[in-house]
Amino acid sequence: MRALLVVNPAATTTSARTRDVLIHALASEMKLEAVTTEYRGHARDLARRAAESEDIDLVVALGGDGTVNEVVNGLLHGGPDPDRLPRLAVVPGGSTNVFARALGLPNDAVEATGAILDALRERRSRTVGLGLAAGAPGTEDEGVPARWFTFCAGLGFDAGVVGRVEKQRELGKRSTHALYLRQVFRQLLGDPHRRHGTITLERPGQEPVEDLVLSIICNTAPWTYLGNRPVYAAPGASFDTALDVLGLRRLSTAAVARYATQLLTSTPERGPHGRHAVSLHDQTEFTLHSKVPLPFQMDGDHLGLRMSVKFTGHRRALGVIV
Repeated sequence: MRALLVVNPAATTTSARTRDVLIHALASEMKLEAVTTEYRGHARDLARRAAESEDIDLVVALGGDGTVNEVVNGLLHGGPDPDRLPRLAVVPGGSTNVFARALGLPNDAVEATGAILDALRERRSRTVGLGLAAGAPGTEDEGVPARWFTFCAGLGFDAGVVGRVEKQRELGKRSTHALYLRQVFRQLLGDPHRRHGTITLERPGQEPVEDLVLSIICNTAPWTYLGNRPVYAAPGASFDTALDVLGLRRLSTAAVARYATQLLTSTPERGPHGRHAVSLHDQTEFTLHSKVPLPFQMDGDHLGLRMSVKFTGHRRALGVIV
């Protein structure tokens, strides 16, 4: 087997020595080329070249969810084709590692590497569904390039929190759960649209869902983790179905307290609910339109402001080693 290992040297939970050990472990089982990323988008470029080659069977991403997202977008540059494209393996090296953990991999890089090697020996893999987001035709955002996401996207409040966290990290702050919670409160105080939603969700052949303050799009459950605690925004979301959506029409102080409690106590059977909550399951195509530009995020990566985003759920997109 020929494999490409894409290594993010800034991965927050692995040291240079640990990465060397992992590289040697993988190289003992396959013909391995290890490349360290040098710039934003490098992982995508490397994975695209692997997808276009005819001799790479596997691409291993060593890093956090951002690295995985870049690799996935490189592999799927020409569209989903799980029977032809190299398979993906993920060694978690970030602070949260939602995609890897949702696949059932250990959150420790060394243990995950062992699990991947066992899966390769036993020829275990699966095909996962993924989401695609693009600028909506006929809108100001029509020219925004399409981009794949592995576990979630969001327009509105939650994306604003992600943007605030990224600014703090650029200032040298560590990515911790306390940092996220502080930014939630700051976003709550600074969001002028949290009481009167500006988002409309449109689906072919269905009545529009209006006045949403935020919309969280999930490709799997859980939506994220707080330490070892899984958080379920859309408990029915799965890699085997299309996309699930959680929309909230109001975020007053009381509503925030209620929904935050529901998220913290969410289970695989029940997520946020109530009069101002909208839940949609297994959606293959829908568009979000906002009356004003709102923050947008995918897989925890803040992508700026958007007014319209078209989402497509692909149930068979990519083969993954599990």
